[in-house]
Amino acid sequence: MTIPVDHEQVEVAAAWARVRQNLRVSAGQRLFDRWLKPMELVAPDGDGVVRLTLPSAFMTDWVRNHYAERLAHEFRAQLPQVRDVLVETATALPTRIVPPAPLFDSVPPEAPLPLMAAAAVAAPMPAVPQRAPAERPAFDPRYRFDRFVVAPSNRVAFNAAKALAEPGVPRFSPLFLHSATGLGKTHLMHAIGHAFLEADPTASAVYLPAERFMFEFVAAMRARDTHSFKARLRGVDLLMIDDLQFVAGKDATQEECLHTINAFMDAGKRVVIACDRSPALLDGIDPRLLSRLGGGLVADIKTPETELRHEILAAKLAEVPGTPVPEDVIDLLAGRIRGSVRELEGALNRLVAYASLTGETIDMAFAHATLGEMLAGPAKRVTIDDIQRAVSAHFEVKQLDLVSARRAQVIARPRQVAMYLAKRLTTRSLPEIGRKFGNRDHSTVIHAVRRIEELRGVDREIDSAVRTLMRSLEG
Repeated sequence: MTIPVDHEQVEVAAAWARVRQNLRVSAGQRLFDRWLKPMELVAPDGDGVVRLTLPSAFMTDWVRNHYAERLAHEFRAQLPQVRDVLVETATALPTRIVPPAPLFDSVPPEAPLPLMAAAAVAAPMPAVPQRAPAERPAFDPRYRFDRFVVAPSNRVAFNAAKALAEPGVPRFSPLFLHSATGLGKTHLMHAIGHAFLEADPTASAVYLPAERFMFEFVAAMRARDTHSFKARLRGVDLLMIDDLQFVAGKDATQEECLHTINAFMDAGKRVVIACDRSPALLDGIDPRLLSRLGGGLVADIKTPETELRHEILAAKLAEVPGTPVPEDVIDLLAGRIRGSVRELEGALNRLVAYASLTGETIDMAFAHATLGEMLAGPAKRVTIDDIQRAVSAHFEVKQLDLVSARRAQVIARPRQVAMYLAKRLTTRSLPEIGRKFGNRDHSTVIHAVRRIEELRGVDREIDSAVRTLMRSLEG
């Protein structure tokens, strides 16, 4: 007998469980417990919007200001159909989904973290004792070199990562890995950590996202204890910083990052940096830092070719024996889902999960019914320049006016619409969007997004304009 299942609810709940795990690792246990753990997931209503609630307005404002962009990025990486993530205050008891344990390919929720937790930005960070040389961070056990599927699109990055992890004097440093999201940068960084510490049990390493570097540094400055922060990082043998693009426009953080990397270089130590684009294409980054990063080995990971996508799916299926997936379904996934490896694995996860929950057999009809829009192929890539051109044409204003200092309503409203669309249709961070509109602050972008969201509910003309522009940009 087939068990009735709300597919969307299962899908969103599973995605939420994975997002929580990622946030626990990236934010640190202390910050996660204080601000992010209380978030509850509200049952979806089919509009492509994920709604999260917090118990107080103060907590809601803090999470919106510090993690709104990250939450949207994390959910879209799991579910491409997510249009937006709203963080709201729980005024009444909502219908909640209890996140289930991930179906497979997951890290235990209470796994130890790679680095000591960051304090919340608003709270002083107490002095942290320097880790003993033999203390080892818990790198993700899934991410090792022997579980990384190698092909021409990623071979240079893979070989460079293995070489940097070898004992002895490093042949090059820093190593700068760049690619679009979900193609394996984080996998390689964790694999480096595993191999490096296994080769030298007395060595020490630190892996942290750039956002955590920034949070801890700001907290240390407010506590007037930057010495402990510097000593803790510079006392290790291997430093890895992920998602460097998130420090764009943060001058003080970039300055400290530059000094830290210089200290590692002078000491002949290893540094690995990961980013979503090459140093030459980074906006809002100190030229001195770019020069230092470009002076090492820069290796990119390209979009996986069809053969690699086949191999990745085969490797994933080997981890879940007893789940038959026909070859024609594998061909369908490898041929249609051409974006990130994470999206490809997510499609397979969804098939296996739904089949186990419903008792149905995986075949072509089941794959099409379960995956739906994911099989339509990759969405059109939209840039902020595309959005500015479309908005200026629709509202009959000059494109230069959108980035000017003019505040007249006839210019300000189209500018807000353009910022709103940039937030919805691109993966650019709030500071990056602000810089594209005349070097405006990220808080201006937040205000614009919220204002257009409000107007869409009461102003039919604005809502119609937004819908028309989204159709033309995504079509």
